[in-house]
Amino acid sequence: MLLIHDTNTDPHWNLAAEEYLLENFRESVFRLWRNADSIIVGRNQNAYAEIDAEWVTANEIPVVRRLSGGGAVFHDLGNVNFSFFESDISRQESNEMFRRFTKPIVDALQSLGVKAYLEGRNDLMIEGKKFSGNAMCFSKNRVLQHGTLLFSSSMNSLVQALKERPEKFDGKAVKSHRSRVTNISEHLAEKMNVSAFMEYLANYVGRGCTPYRWSEEDIRSIDVLSESRYRRDEWNFGASPKYALNKVVKFPGGLVEVSFDVSSGKISALEIRGDFFFNKPVEEFCNLMYGIEHTPEKISGRLNEVAAGDYFCGISPEELTLLFF
Repeated sequence: MLLIHDTNTDPHWNLAAEEYLLENFRESVFRLWRNADSIIVGRNQNAYAEIDAEWVTANEIPVVRRLSGGGAVFHDLGNVNFSFFESDISRQESNEMFRRFTKPIVDALQSLGVKAYLEGRNDLMIEGKKFSGNAMCFSKNRVLQHGTLLFSSSMNSLVQALKERPEKFDGKAVKSHRSRVTNISEHLAEKMNVSAFMEYLANYVGRGCTPYRWSEEDIRSIDVLSESRYRRDEWNFGASPKYALNKVVKFPGGLVEVSFDVSSGKISALEIRGDFFFNKPVEEFCNLMYGIEHTPEKISGRLNEVAAGDYFCGISPEELTLLFF
């Protein structure tokens, strides 16, 4: 088995590296990595149903979609990610596979005096609180199983980033379930920082493994994949299943209620009601918004292009942008 202990903390690059290892390597791999502040959503989720878009935009938090299923997670440098890759593996029952791949992590934590255990299908727990979620995906006869390890993450940022607002969204996407969580560092008998923890995991879980450093060709290929998929809104947001959004906001210029459908990442139907004043018919505005990608950048750009103030007197384009998320 190869051991990759990554230092790159770019979430787009790291998710591209996961796909690269799944599709292009034959060897078994154990990988440790971290991401800077980011939200990682599951393959079949509606990204906007999982995040507090206002907080995420204000704090410039990237949202990146991964290949595997499961729910949305917040990453920061206090969270450690681990991945296992194997080839020529029979597709066992998923519970058994999660148990197999998480056991080395549980063993490592127990060796540190942490009473960690697997609960349910894919959650690692300490004293009834979750510190690790795990997900899995296959490509041909190769499997990737990866998970998070909350070590010293910002719980405040985690709560803010993944604020659940189910009343806004209706669709076929998979929604996350929020759980009580804890940091591993709070349960250690002897304190260590996150870097020392990663080194411990590399030595404990990775003992007997062959260290691997990315080749120049590896890096070039991952760079290309990062740019072509994981940095693109079409993947991170447009891959969301069809969904509908409803929102009502009271602005100083009046109350506005918006209802619209999103299909293939673009606005496909839009209705606006309210007691706001207007200079041009709102139906004309709705027609101008059809087909626009449902991302803050595209929505904001179109609102500035169409002089939205002519349709909503006393309401700024910046305020109107909030209606769409």
